Amino acid sequence: MTIGNSPSVYFWRPATWLRVSGPDALVFLQGQHTNDLNRLKTSPAVYGLWLNQKGRVLADSFVVRGRSEEEFWVGSYFSTTAVIRERLESHIIADEVALEDESAGWHGATIVGDTLIEQARSAGDGLLFPGRRGLNGHMEWLTRGPRDFPGVRTFSDNDMERFRIRAAVPAIPADIGAGELPNEGGLENEAISYTKGCYLGQEVMARLKSMGQVRRRLLRVSSPGAPPARLAKLFQGVRPVGELRSTVSDGDGFIGLALLTLLHLSRDLPLSLAPDTPPAIKVLDPS
Repeated sequence: MTIGNSPSVYFWRPATWLRVSGPDALVFLQGQHTNDLNRLKTSPAVYGLWLNQKGRVLADSFVVRGRSEEEFWVGSYFSTTAVIRERLESHIIADEVALEDESAGWHGATIVGDTLIEQARSAGDGLLFPGRRGLNGHMEWLTRGPRDFPGVRTFSDNDMERFRIRAAVPAIPADIGAGELPNEGGLENEAISYTKGCYLGQEVMARLKSMGQVRRRLLRVSSPGAPPARLAKLFQGVRPVGELRSTVSDGDGFIGLALLTLLHLSRDLPLSLAPDTPPAIKVLDPS
């Protein structure tokens, strides 16, 4: 599909849309989020993760600057309110912070094209910030209630999955979750700050940075035929090398993201769905 700068929209509902407010809101979030929220002084939103003490990924989200110095929004495409809210509430001690779940009342529109983006800016309502869809130049527009875009091309769920998988953008927790480290999903550069100071899981991230490579990695794959079931096992010869995490139909076949063990994996050799069966799944990412 050719996108370019032609006006296009995708309608979605946030899995999480939490209002975080109070005199200590920014300091509290900064002490929990993996990325440096001081960037909100110059950016409308910062993307990052919420980890456990072992550095495993519980959820991801944007932290979005609100309408005042004491208001912020925590929003996620796929990570649920229950997980993020529990993670935050468990660390509120004496902080003057209030959490309000407003997921049900807000609507998201992923917009592409200068015309739509300018329309959103001119509207003066909602919150507008760069997204993570694998699309160039797109923005997320979150508003109270749905918006109409008459005559504008609309993306389907499958369209968005293709964009995301082609760009190797993990869906959390489907692709990278509580059993995985951020680095296994290639998130270390975009979602992790190594200079901001302490947060839950920070010591593990520092050790990983000094040690170098992880043993597993989320890699793009493609194959003819129908997409297999999620979590289908993958083999190289008789050796198990990982599993499929996301797939979507693409032309006469499918593309996907697979979490693969790097030890003994030959990326130039195809994979199969069972030991010693004809291999047809190609690893797209080079060594």
